[in-house]
Amino acid sequence: MKDRKSKYPPEYKRRMVELVRAGRTIPSLAAEYGVSYSAIRKWVNDADRAAMKNLDGVAPGAQTELVRLRARVVELEEEREILKKASAWFAQEATRTPPRRSGS
Repeated sequence: MKDRKSKYPPEYKRRMVELVRAGRTIPSLAAEYGVSYSAIRKWVNDADRAAMKNLDGVAPGAQTELVRLRARVVELEEEREILKKASAWFAQEATRTPPRRSGS
């Protein structure tokens, strides 16, 4: 297998992970920065795995639960982003005035 040089520097990946952990959603970051959703998700998962290795003294069951909960948080944030967009669209549609019909 070839040793492929990454398109993105490690600092860039770390910053994306920090933004996700600060509450930004992966879809919004992907759209804003032009990075694929799957790439950002992989960076977050890789960072979570690296963080798990640094949890010396933490019970293995607790580590597994932490990884599961972090993944669930990401999933819920994505769902929240979709719901925010949908509610904004419905609110806009509800206030829109339908075109008038001619009386002919």
